[in-house]
Amino acid sequence: MLKLQLMISLGFSPCPNDTFIFYAIAEKRTDTAGLDFDIRIEDVETLNQLAMSRALDVTKVSCHAFYYLQDDYQFLKTGGAFGRGCGPLIVQKTENRSQKAGTTKIAIPGELTTAFLLLKLYLSSISQSTIRNPQFIAMPFHKIMTAVRDGSVDAGLIIHESRFTYHEYGLKQIADLGEWWENETGLPIPLGGIIAKKSLGMAKIKTIEDIIKTSVKYSLSHQSEAMRFIKRYSAELSDDVIMKHISLYVNDYTINIGDEGETALDELLKRTAYINKQAAPEELWRH
Repeated sequence: MLKLQLMISLGFSPCPNDTFIFYAIAEKRTDTAGLDFDIRIEDVETLNQLAMSRALDVTKVSCHAFYYLQDDYQFLKTGGAFGRGCGPLIVQKTENRSQKAGTTKIAIPGELTTAFLLLKLYLSSISQSTIRNPQFIAMPFHKIMTAVRDGSVDAGLIIHESRFTYHEYGLKQIADLGEWWENETGLPIPLGGIIAKKSLGMAKIKTIEDIIKTSVKYSLSHQSEAMRFIKRYSAELSDDVIMKHISLYVNDYTINIGDEGETALDELLKRTAYINKQAAPEELWRH
């Protein structure tokens, strides 16, 4: 008798660290223990929004978004983007220019991204800042540097591989939010992670966690093979930038976030609750 596999919807981003992590699953290079995965590859903010509507069984999300998803999703110990020296940056044009009407227009990669949460925490923590009366403008992360360069915004909050390429747009760094977080907390920065619907049951969630861990280890052992899959979604990036991206975001925390990673995530969730208390009700994301 033919044994039917259980179909699990799985979302991850086209960023090199995610395609590296999920290569063996997507290309069926590893045993999936009777599970089949219906894969959806989207920008992380799109994945955040899909998770908010409970559209995916397993998905990459920003740790900020997880705050609003804790009732229905379990945060997995493997596959995450945690680390040091890897946080989002605030950038602006190299030359000085006047700030109109005392307002700073800042491009952000999405309201549910951890980067945006860190920006709000950072701005609330400093008494003096050149960023006055900020106006946040959400756009896809890969369009932010162009928007800053062309002057449609005053500053940009950049993530992912943009930290390696912003100089090419004539931009300068004015703040490193990962560095601020590490100095503030002494903890690694919890940027994103993999979550699974609690309704799958803990046994199946543990199996999925093990499959992802095996997939990561497969890519670590077959990097040149995985690179062909990674470049399918990052063809505009040089091999050097791709490898820098993977080296920065795929690390020991990716295999298992460990006690330190769990402490970092708890601290971020605690600070999310705090910053939400300061916001007007209409500004808060709800289930």
